[in-house]
Amino acid sequence: MSDEGKSQRADARRNAETLLDAAAAVFVTSGVEAPVRDIAAKAGVGMGTIYRHFPTRADLIIAVYRHQVEACAEAGPALLEDSDSPYLALRRWIDLFADFLVTKHGLAAVLQADNPGFETLHAYFLDRLVPVCAHLLDAAAEAGEIRSDLRAIEVMRGVGNLCIGAGGDSRYDARRMVGVLVDGLRLTP
Repeated sequence: MSDEGKSQRADARRNAETLLDAAAAVFVTSGVEAPVRDIAAKAGVGMGTIYRHFPTRADLIIAVYRHQVEACAEAGPALLEDSDSPYLALRRWIDLFADFLVTKHGLAAVLQADNPGFETLHAYFLDRLVPVCAHLLDAAAEAGEIRSDLRAIEVMRGVGNLCIGAGGDSRYDARRMVGVLVDGLRLTP
């Protein structure tokens, strides 16, 4: 393949990622039923560009879901490498995970109702993210920063349960409660 063909593919990938990031941001603030024109405006593209990449709303929602899972999965090892301690990497990853979950609950509600592939997406979510969380927990436990008796699925479900309905009541701050949970993982000095 020519360098020009590779460059076009890389540009197409970047454009799709820009669209997915914009859609995720709009979904967080306005919900998954937000108008496509809002997503197009956020991404700086025309509506035709969105429909060319994602012919249906379900296609867009599934793509956002997968994109966010991948971003969260890739963030774990990078945070562990770049953070001052494994606990700080874990804390930053859980913050990202909670942000994803706030969006995911809205996405999941739409997908579950309309899409027989929801179970496949949920399995994909678990397959990609449980090992990342487990690795971060293990690193923090080995460093003596957190309890060593925690399983990734327990922590992830705890965070998930704290994020349910985060947008439904302005008196409830899911991210604050997730912070309390993460603080509770630490061993006292």
